[in-house]
Amino acid sequence: MSTLRAPSPASPSPWRPKNPIQSFRHALEGVVHTFRTQRHMRSHFVTIILVLATGLLLRLPRTEMLVLLFTMSLVLVTEMFNTAVEAVVDMITQSYHPAAKFAKDIAAGAVLIAAVNAVVVGLILFFGSGRPQEIRYRLQQPPELFIFFAAVLLLAIILLTWKLLGNRGTLTQGGIISVHSAVAFFLATTIIFVAANVFTAVLATLLALLVAQSRVEARIHSVQEVVIGAVLAVFLAASVYRLSPWLAQFLPAAAPR
Repeated sequence: MSTLRAPSPASPSPWRPKNPIQSFRHALEGVVHTFRTQRHMRSHFVTIILVLATGLLLRLPRTEMLVLLFTMSLVLVTEMFNTAVEAVVDMITQSYHPAAKFAKDIAAGAVLIAAVNAVVVGLILFFGSGRPQEIRYRLQQPPELFIFFAAVLLLAIILLTWKLLGNRGTLTQGGIISVHSAVAFFLATTIIFVAANVFTAVLATLLALLVAQSRVEARIHSVQEVVIGAVLAVFLAASVYRLSPWLAQFLPAAAPR
């Protein structure tokens, strides 16, 4: 008489992450892989940088900036789903099959719809009725706090894109541009423009220089990489706080009632 054996517990799947940190790392690897292998994904990132930069220079209200972020994020998400569908289809079959073609076409169609939606939303927000007059009025006002956070987000996207294109170092250490130097000089430039105090400006600049020096002495970055990060951050901050008011003179004023 044979005895029944209890089923052995299933071994943990090697695909399943063991902790939330590992899950986050896998998700980040997916974004990096899509960026480095998909030309359209790189084009989307460049477009996001340009659109966010334009929105910051024109000081769009926070609601409109959130709408822009949502529509652009939708394009990125659909592009990543499209890449995933293509990878699964190629894994299943190497020969032509109508169902495989339909799957890829449908995924690409989702990207197209999201991209068209983003273009329409951008045209309405930037070129809607009465927009030049509204933008001119906003540019003449002091920048709000959310402008600073939007600029930080734009800086992070630029740094991420630059690091991924460089194929050197990791996202957190090394690479062709110093993130620490860029952040330090962005904050220092912001303090200089907002505080409008010579003593405060000198202290902020010295602190930024100390951060840059520490990256060079630790041999994490070269002098060139530190300088590139600093120049990029100073240019972005100066554009947000000084270029926007200058642009106001080229926009039409509101018609007198």
